[in-house]
Amino acid sequence: MALKNVNPTTTEAWAKLEAHFAEIKDTHLRSLFAENENRKEEFNIKFNDFDVDFSKNRIDSKTLELLVELADQAELKDAISKYFGGAKINATEGREVLHTALRTSKEVLVDGENVVEDVQATLAKIEGFTNKVVSGDWKGYTGKSITDVVNIGIGGSDLGPRMVVDALQYYKTPLTTHFVSNVDGDHVSEIIKDLNPETTLFLIVSKTFTTQETITNAMTIKEWFLQSATEADVAKHFAAVSTNAEAVASFGIDADNVFTMWNWVGGRFSLWSAVGVSISLAVGFDNFKALLDGASDMDSHFETASFEENIPVVLALLSIWYNNFFGAETEAILPYSQYLEKLTPYLQQAIMESNGKSVDRNGDAIDYQTGTIVWGSTGTNMQHAFMQLVHQGTKLIPCDFIGYEESLYGKEEHHNKLMSNYYGQQEALSNGKTKEEVIAEGKTSESVIPFKVFAGNKPSNSILIKKLTPKSLGSLISMYEHKIFVQGIIWNIYSYDQWGVELGKVMANKIYAEKYNS
Repeated sequence: MALKNVNPTTTEAWAKLEAHFAEIKDTHLRSLFAENENRKEEFNIKFNDFDVDFSKNRIDSKTLELLVELADQAELKDAISKYFGGAKINATEGREVLHTALRTSKEVLVDGENVVEDVQATLAKIEGFTNKVVSGDWKGYTGKSITDVVNIGIGGSDLGPRMVVDALQYYKTPLTTHFVSNVDGDHVSEIIKDLNPETTLFLIVSKTFTTQETITNAMTIKEWFLQSATEADVAKHFAAVSTNAEAVASFGIDADNVFTMWNWVGGRFSLWSAVGVSISLAVGFDNFKALLDGASDMDSHFETASFEENIPVVLALLSIWYNNFFGAETEAILPYSQYLEKLTPYLQQAIMESNGKSVDRNGDAIDYQTGTIVWGSTGTNMQHAFMQLVHQGTKLIPCDFIGYEESLYGKEEHHNKLMSNYYGQQEALSNGKTKEEVIAEGKTSESVIPFKVFAGNKPSNSILIKKLTPKSLGSLISMYEHKIFVQGIIWNIYSYDQWGVELGKVMANKIYAEKYNS
């Protein structure tokens, strides 16, 4: 059941792509559009309320054909089947990779058992817990209802929930949600200094209940809580997402307030699980369920659509085209919504922790580029920051522009100006500005003309979505998850372990023991 090992650089498709790259690498996007008046329609995929326009990429129909051929020769179809079917594709840790099972109603077997039954039971528990807290029926140790929730976790137990809660704040419940992650004591101190222990609920999210940063912060918060409450009161104000029942009980948390986790879900893909309890509390269970449903819709699209019409596959193939043939080492993710301010930091973990590997699935050193560096910010803020480099710098930086047709508060003038910038940036990157165009504008002295010329030919994708809803956000996150998977398969690496992270933890613990705890 293991993934097949195919070095992409040894495939026939790779050789064809190298030859094709030599032919097309200097072709300008202006020429590609001039030669094909239907280009925008031909390089476009529509799915539900997503409209993905990838026409502003330095490709033609032959490029796409050869990239799909590469996916075929890398046995992507077989890998997708194993991914959804519960094979242990995280081979170095002997685990399945089944975050997709957290948002499906279909049977998914792990060691002969249908794990979806456990998932549904956990969802029902999350629903009951959420409704009790949000309605005010859950009482603290002085009989007051909960007003604030603090999520204590790090990595996937923080970045995912924090990003979603921030993105969906328009849909928030009366509860105020806070996040503590960094072991920096100033961080936790700033969070708790204005909280009322009588009305605050704390969620400790740690699979092992031993994560240094999380448990250190949890103990600091417990000490603060006990300044005005008793050990018996801990059960009314602390819940946990963990598999370590003994440690959770020792902390004082009631067994009824413990949510399970599964080994077949990687931390950075765990927001769909009980790790998302903070999301459910922040936006309500119905909206949390809609988030899952949106992800499930994208799962179905990814699993069944042909590669040419498959959004995650096409986005991954384009990324490989730039990374491995053009030598572009970074990608910018640029959401034109302030709600998505934390999307790029979240995707940095998801993408770079997954595909930052230099050993292939045979255990051999790789002599080709793998994981791209991901960065970005929200429009239009970033237009006044780093876009100068993207437009006129010496780096080739493919960009994903994420936009919404409708705003949530209906500020039409604001939204029209926002979207004018959304489209304008893509056009400017693609077309640039020639010397002749600068001269035709007039009022530019000859010595300044070179500084106003833009080469253009800078690639971008337009990911246009009808509206920012819990469901569409779920689809968007799922889209990038599957893009990560496709890249990892084609690069012949294991995307779902993170030994580099583990090494850092080991060294930190060793130094702490030797230098600070001797």
